[in-house]
Amino acid sequence: MKLRDLVAIMQDIAPFEYAEDWDRAGLQVGVADRELDGPILLTIDLTEAVLDEAIECKASAIIAYHCPIWEPLATLTDATARERVIRGAIEHGIAVYSPHTALDAAPGGVTDWLCEGLSGGEEGLIAGDCRALVPHVHIDRNRQLKVVVFVPEEELDGLRNALGTAGAGTIGAYRLCSFATSGTGTFFGGESSNPKVGQPGRLEKVAECRLEMVCSKAALPLVIQTLREFHPYEEPAFDVYELVGSQVRSAGLGRRLVLDRPARVAELAERLADHLGVNRIKYALAGEDEPIRHVGVIPGAGEDLLDLACREGCRVFVTGEMRHHAVVGALQRGVSVILGGHTPTERGYLPRLARRIEAADASLRVLVSERDCDPFKLVRRLER
Repeated sequence: MKLRDLVAIMQDIAPFEYAEDWDRAGLQVGVADRELDGPILLTIDLTEAVLDEAIECKASAIIAYHCPIWEPLATLTDATARERVIRGAIEHGIAVYSPHTALDAAPGGVTDWLCEGLSGGEEGLIAGDCRALVPHVHIDRNRQLKVVVFVPEEELDGLRNALGTAGAGTIGAYRLCSFATSGTGTFFGGESSNPKVGQPGRLEKVAECRLEMVCSKAALPLVIQTLREFHPYEEPAFDVYELVGSQVRSAGLGRRLVLDRPARVAELAERLADHLGVNRIKYALAGEDEPIRHVGVIPGAGEDLLDLACREGCRVFVTGEMRHHAVVGALQRGVSVILGGHTPTERGYLPRLARRIEAADASLRVLVSERDCDPFKLVRRLER
């Protein structure tokens, strides 16, 4: 088992393409070809205490949900805790991988896990309709662009084959994929023109086909060059369209949960507390606590999705933490808020992640950190 195999497993669970553009998700420390000769340690935050735990259990890799390397490191000394953690991992040959927002957005990831608890569903099942607030847009690398060219009918097959060799027309396991429609093309050649069909100085009409083929952005220069070389016309007419990709309902940032059975906000808060295994959940009511169905959900610090959740008709917004003024703003819009704490809305997923990794490869030993914890503590005061 090599590090690249573990990365491949994590890619199956939470593909890179699901991560936000601003994120730093992925392999942050390590050599892909190095063998994994110790357990894998899971944590939310890679602190010095967690690194000490990894060294003590002889871990070969750490999967840290939050990216330990965020801003560029100018030095690797003992000056800061962040430097000490990264340097320590390198010195002890411990790889570091971070899934972060990719694991939030993935089907069956952190956000769906929260929806399970809020809906009252069983493990792996959500009792209600659930879709991403911001659906992931999947763009096949070979279908980033569409090239449309107009060619005489008798030259159609030759040009299609030539463009196929240049990288156009690949969809999945299929090659030379195209669509052609017949029509009439017109042109008027000037005195200096040398048309393949007809003569200069008069309007010509030609039976042509509109040929459409997809391609990647990387292949486009060669596709255009090939088009010009193999097209019979002196000045071939063609267009290039950028494709937007297809939306994936089950993947993406946040969730819009429509409960099978309506529930009050206080009941949802109780469910969340049980699901997270915590004894403190904050909630704020927008009016009377009446049964609702539509719930916006995002782990961590999710207030950026509040506006979208409101537009999607959510009556309660569930996340880890929000600023006071954002909470007040939600209440003024008639949306109740439930806050479960930043890392508590993420940490409870780690045992599920451990099981998923071990299910992918039984030879791996996966541990959940015992020293990773919510940095906030509760003060309990006795009533007098």
